[in-house]
Amino acid sequence: EIARLHGAPVDLSRIPLDDKGVYEEIQVADTVGVFQIESRAQMQSLLRTRPENIHDITVQVALVRPGPIQGKAVHPYIANRQRLRDDPSFVFPVEHESLREPLADTLGVVVFQDQVLDVAIALAGFTVGEAEGLRRAMSRKRSLEALERYRPEFVDGCRETQGIGDRAAHAIFDKLVGFAGFGFPRAHAAAFGLLAYQSAWLRRHYPAVFLSALMNAQPMGFYPPATLVRDAQRRGVEVRAPHVNRSRARCAIEDGAVRIGLGYIRSVGESEADALELEQPFADLGDLARRAPIGSTALEALVGSGACDEWGPRRSLLWQVGVTARGATVAGGSRQLALPLGPTAGIPELPQQTDWETMLADYRHTSVSIGVHPLDLLRPHLPASCLSSTALSQMPHEALVEVAGLVVARQRPATAAGIVFMLLEDEEGQLNLIVPPLVYEAHRAIVRSEPLLLARGRYERIGKNENIVVAELESLGPLARQAAGEAEVRASLPAAHHFGHR
Repeated sequence: EIARLHGAPVDLSRIPLDDKGVYEEIQVADTVGVFQIESRAQMQSLLRTRPENIHDITVQVALVRPGPIQGKAVHPYIANRQRLRDDPSFVFPVEHESLREPLADTLGVVVFQDQVLDVAIALAGFTVGEAEGLRRAMSRKRSLEALERYRPEFVDGCRETQGIGDRAAHAIFDKLVGFAGFGFPRAHAAAFGLLAYQSAWLRRHYPAVFLSALMNAQPMGFYPPATLVRDAQRRGVEVRAPHVNRSRARCAIEDGAVRIGLGYIRSVGESEADALELEQPFADLGDLARRAPIGSTALEALVGSGACDEWGPRRSLLWQVGVTARGATVAGGSRQLALPLGPTAGIPELPQQTDWETMLADYRHTSVSIGVHPLDLLRPHLPASCLSSTALSQMPHEALVEVAGLVVARQRPATAAGIVFMLLEDEEGQLNLIVPPLVYEAHRAIVRSEPLLLARGRYERIGKNENIVVAELESLGPLARQAAGEAEVRASLPAAHHFGHR
């Protein structure tokens, strides 16, 4: 897809693996849309691990997984990496010196599935076959019963091979059992890490092409198309609305900008978008109505999305659609000529769409809005104490704050003990919310369904990580509806992505 949009093959094997600028962007978690390292958990971790080479990214990809999390490897790895950065002579701790070599490149913790074999062989004297049996037990439907069969043998082996006490041996085995939740083999993580780096390189050096390719590959990834567009715009990418004569069926590059494809217009199917591209150009609305190989619903969606704005205001065009003579489809799929009938009545004076109405129509018809953001319009109606994402970053640690935004993603991982992680987007950037279990239960309906939220809570700054631990949530739906002149807001805004159990 990158090659098609770029107009020439992009040889991924020739992408240099030492691009300093790419690593700088990864280190500050500027990775929206990047394969595998775009989730909020990955981004928060990236700010602390700060990868400097492809090996670091390989570890990073494997680190934010249920296995290393449950095996209590994440925080020790991050802490050891920071200490090594502060003091190059730092020697990472291990439960036993026999583990230093097999765990050297992960700073003393088990991150890769392969390391389970190395630990069993080095610590408990397992044969390669016995160690492989332990690894397979981890992969077999995460069976604790199958794993526990190896515990006595592991503990005995630790005692006999290395003189390790039973208590310490049980503690080490417990970490391996925790790792069984789901861990990557090293080769798998390396392949994913390489793709993550290549994605980040393309995003940095071909940002418009990268966005266009992502838009054409939806649904995928952590972010809805609307957020991908906003992120690209903040990085200087020009994005243009769908246009009946300039858009292709899919998103494409136009004079260095990204032109939204006709296929992004809801009610215009893939085959209809292809057919529209073949019939271009259209002289005016009447010509479009007569020749467009689409139904009346798709025609109205074309107008409502703004794809025909060059021919006049949307409301006037929608009025004309209702009185424009159209060719009818006859047997065999051909179209008969339309009678040259004009409108039966003149176009009345219709009010111009408000900014709210235009924005909501864009979202409703295409799922993206390249113009004004909902928080741009809502901000004047919010309390003065409500901070933007930019203003939030200037607040001191543990300050009580109030923020608002459009919900982009909700995540409730099984490993997070009922905590819900939410990502909000305002007109200036993104906001991370941590919703504790009790707050989630008190505001369950709002967390799960409301597109616009006001959140109050405690601001946390840990290194470069910024979060709000939420104490209270409020729906902004009624306020938005009032500000929009009673227009339907909730149904028009893009749906957030939801991850994890409910």
